Amino acid sequence: MGLLDTLRARAGAAKSKAGDFVQQHEDQIQRGLDKAARTVDSRTKGKYRGRIETGTGKAKETLGRFARKEAAGPGTTPPGDRSAPGPESGTGTGPQDGAGPAGTTPGG
Repeated sequence: MGLLDTLRARAGAAKSKAGDFVQQHEDQIQRGLDKAARTVDSRTKGKYRGRIETGTGKAKETLGRFARKEAAGPGTTPPGDRSAPGPESGTGTGPQDGAGPAGTTPGG
């Protein structure tokens, strides 16, 4: 067994343990995120409230996806999980390749 195989095996075990932890303590983790967000918001006197809310929301979404993924079992993608690339992402069509609506270019 090579070094890379050993690292992959250990990473898989760590991910499994982290998933178990998230499942058991998801509510506590979310409360901690909320408390940290409130603390940062108060110390910055609301100057970055929108960014803090966005970051907290994304962290909670990721936490929820991670918990659902581990609950469904390793190697499965829960329904509605858009984190895995599918045929609709990265196809090279649409606004992400520089063209805006109706073939217009952004800023032009």
